[in-house]
Amino acid sequence: MSSEDLRFDGKVAFVTGAARGQGRTHAVAFAERGADVVICDRCEDQAGVGYPLATDEDLAETVRQVEALGRRVISEKIDTRDRAGLEALVARAEKEFGSVDIAVANAGVSGMAPITDAPQAVWDDVVGSNLHGVFNTLAAVSPGMAKRGYGRIVTVSSMMGRSSSPGQAAYAASKWGVIGMTKSVSQDLAAVGVTVNAVAPGNIDTPMVKNQRLYDVVCPDIENPTWDDVAPRLQQLHAQPIAILDPFEVTRAVMFLADEGSAHMTGIVIPVDAGAAARTSA
Repeated sequence: MSSEDLRFDGKVAFVTGAARGQGRTHAVAFAERGADVVICDRCEDQAGVGYPLATDEDLAETVRQVEALGRRVISEKIDTRDRAGLEALVARAEKEFGSVDIAVANAGVSGMAPITDAPQAVWDDVVGSNLHGVFNTLAAVSPGMAKRGYGRIVTVSSMMGRSSSPGQAAYAASKWGVIGMTKSVSQDLAAVGVTVNAVAPGNIDTPMVKNQRLYDVVCPDIENPTWDDVAPRLQQLHAQPIAILDPFEVTRAVMFLADEGSAHMTGIVIPVDAGAAARTSA
C-alpha cells in the first residue's frame, strides 16, 4: 500500500512547525487524505539560528492550502518551548474537533558552531526547540490519547540523531535525545493504544539546508558559496549519490507510521536519509 492509498477520514492531525518545509508538507498531506488539521509555528527568528525562520505569512499559506482541500484547520502562533501554550492548543482542538488522534512533533531548528566558539544562544535555541519542544508536544497530546485509547505520535529526529558532524554539538545532542525520548515514551503508552515512533531524515530540501549560513560553514574555503558548491559535499553524508531529498519522502514515512494499520509498530526509527543509516546502525 502506498502513502497515496492511506486515508485519515475522521481523524485530527496535529503538526508543529507547520508554517513551511516538512511541517507544511505533512499537514497538507493529512488534509489531502481526509484529516482535519491543527498546526502551529513560532514564526519568529531565533538568535542562535543562522537563517531566517518561518513567518506569519508562511503559516497563513499552510492554512490556505489546507482549507483549499475542504478540511478544517486550527492554526496558532506558538513556540513549542511553551508547554502551557501547547496544552491550551490541544485543549482547544479537542473541544472544537473532538480529539487529537495524530501528532507530528516536527518543529525544529539547526544552529552550527564549533565548541571552541559556541554562543550560549545556539545551545539554548537548538535544544530548546528540538528537544524541549518535542517533549512538550508529547506531554500535551499524550493524556487525551491515553484516555481515548488511541493515538499515533511521530517525532522527527535526524540522521544526526545517530551520527555526528563538526560544529553540530547542540543539533546532534538534541536529535539523539529525540530518539531516546521516543523509545521511552513508546513504553509509557504501549498498553493504551498509542504508538510513538520517529523518522530520521537526511538532507531535506527546506530552508534548514538551503541557506547561506550553512553554505558558508560547509564551504569555508569558498567565498560566497552557492548550492552548486555545497551539494557535492553534502552528498557525502548520504550513501546514495544524492545531495538532497524532497520533503514528501519524509511525509511518506510519517503517513505510514500514522496509519491505523501500524498499530504494532512502536518505539522504532525509520531513516529517510539516502542510506546514511547504513553506516551507523545495525
